[in-house]
Amino acid sequence: MRAETNRAKIDAFMSALAQRVTGPGRIYFTGGGTAVLHGWRDTTIDLDLKAEPEPPGFFEAIAALKEEIGLNIELASPDDFLPPLPGWKDRSTHIARHGKLDFYHYDFYAQALSKIERGHTRDLEDVQALLARRLILPQRLLELFHAIEPDLIRYPAVDPSFLRSAVLALIE
Repeated sequence: MRAETNRAKIDAFMSALAQRVTGPGRIYFTGGGTAVLHGWRDTTIDLDLKAEPEPPGFFEAIAALKEEIGLNIELASPDDFLPPLPGWKDRSTHIARHGKLDFYHYDFYAQALSKIERGHTRDLEDVQALLARRLILPQRLLELFHAIEPDLIRYPAVDPSFLRSAVLALIE
């Protein structure tokens, strides 16, 4: 197991990844990466990310950089666990541009809903941090949940009634 990831490692990763890939792309950070970059956590166990579109050489670069920088990298995003929220790309917040790569925070609302669904203490603390920093608004979170609720049937690991109750409890 590699050491936890801090801001310096994330910054080094962004720069090194941009130097290794051979074309343009977008990289979306989610979970602990967002928490570290926004400053409500100093470290994260792993760096969760999604590339869309995947730049040429992305997977080769990831394989090398996780060893060189000492990162735990997971190719995971909220839309692996819940239906994609309408407009998620438009709500994703730009972090930086390095070379031909643009780095973003994956839509905060999607992050919040996936963390609420998981229900782990640290995840719920992250949702509270998103609310406290006004990166998400309670009513909009509920609206977006309602937008994906009919599609939850496609995600058998998700209990729609539990998720609805958890979202309602959080915003009250």
